[in-house]
Amino acid sequence: MSQPDENPYLRLENQLGYSFSDRHKLESALTHKSYLNENPGWGRPDNERLEFLGDAVLDLIVGHLLMELQPGRNEGELSKMRASIVSELGLAEVAAELGIGEWLFLGRGEEQSGGRRKPSVLADACEALVASIYLDGGFEAAFAVVRHLFGARVSELRDGGAADFKTRLQERAARKRVQVRYSVVEEHGPDHDKTFEVAAIIGDREYARGTGKSKKEAEQRAAELALRALDDEPE
Repeated sequence: MSQPDENPYLRLENQLGYSFSDRHKLESALTHKSYLNENPGWGRPDNERLEFLGDAVLDLIVGHLLMELQPGRNEGELSKMRASIVSELGLAEVAAELGIGEWLFLGRGEEQSGGRRKPSVLADACEALVASIYLDGGFEAAFAVVRHLFGARVSELRDGGAADFKTRLQERAARKRVQVRYSVVEEHGPDHDKTFEVAAIIGDREYARGTGKSKKEAEQRAAELALRALDDEPE
């Protein structure tokens, strides 16, 4: 039997690098409106209002991080960079890396329609989660978590935009009529500060391995190294 003081969200908090003082705020961030419709006595609001606040908090913090790394960029360029990082796809990728889907409170219909994997649902939950941290711990806490979760993505843009090595590798592989896939080989470090090692595999051969603070970053680095290996091969 679970003890009253056990924290069911400990693993998620370790990945975030933040511990909530009020877990009700965390649970609200994870509550989809479909769950509340079916469970009116749940006692937590859904995460829609938190999404609204989280969107603003993310824009501010990601904008701040870009200003640090892009001193020579103009407003238009910075806006495009920020938009790519906090897009639905970008937020859904971060949410998927955290495994937020497994923590969501969903209604039966949303559950059956694959809500735990829907980019829109994951992106909304990611925004709500940032807002809940802001409300629970203040701006400094939110800033630290956003830097932790999005720092690698911002770093990839520090030279004016991440060189999309994965796209280039896919194009090279298509000319050879083979497929590219990426496989996580190892994960190092605690949940809140992991380093990923990813292999780039073309056809049935591993060409390179890359490391990064996110799977996306590790894949980009593996793709970059694989492109170099292909350059050393005769076409």
